[in-house]
Amino acid sequence: MSEPAPAASSATSRQSSPYSLEGRRAVVTGSSSGIGRAIALELAGAGAAVVVHARRSRDAAESVRDEIRRRGVPGELVLADLGVAEGRARLLESAYRSLGTVDIWINNAGADVLTGDGAALSFADKLERLLAVDVRATIFLAREVGARMRAASGGVILNMGWDQAEVGMEGDSGELFGATKSAVMGFTRSVALGLAPSVRVNCLAPGWIRTAWGASAPEEWEKRVLREVPGGRWGTPEDVARVARYLCSDAASFVTGQVVRINGGAVR
Repeated sequence: MSEPAPAASSATSRQSSPYSLEGRRAVVTGSSSGIGRAIALELAGAGAAVVVHARRSRDAAESVRDEIRRRGVPGELVLADLGVAEGRARLLESAYRSLGTVDIWINNAGADVLTGDGAALSFADKLERLLAVDVRATIFLAREVGARMRAASGGVILNMGWDQAEVGMEGDSGELFGATKSAVMGFTRSVALGLAPSVRVNCLAPGWIRTAWGASAPEEWEKRVLREVPGGRWGTPEDVARVARYLCSDAASFVTGQVVRINGGAVR
């Protein structure tokens, strides 16, 4: 990758931090917007080269890639549908070709069944999309990347869960995400055992985060958030990204197999 190296003063500052990712190479799936975008930019700010991934949102993904490069580290872009085996293979091949090797892999991509065309799907079709992208893609990519990391010098994998999967939420969305994100969280705990000690695997479990759906949520949901969250506000994608950065850094070298809630203290 041919982008210029960070300025010496910036690199030196990052290297002195216990949370530095200077020289690391990262892939963040589903990083054209929302939580994935925030994680990609956070890792880049800590010194990591980042491959940005999107299914088809080229313009948004290019914007994230360009912002990464403006932070003085390499950034690349891959478009791939992770709901199918061919798309997963394309992402793996492109990412390793661009980076040479991968130190950090974030399985953030998820099917959108709450906004846009996805919101109008039947329950069965929503479930199929979530199983394909949120569950199968996470499992297959984590296993393949984990094997490569273990054969190399180790690495970090983060998956994406949901804080209410362990306690339940009423309604179709609660059932859909409760089932699929519980699968991801259970898989994380098990694969972490198989890949230890050279590869650490953890799962982020965000709560009420103001992403695209939250930005247009009805007033009743606004009231619910304030009622359920001791922190007194919606979380932001940046709140999640800062936890991701910590878990990817050497500061978290003794943390693996964990599901980490980022939810303002919400308990139901």
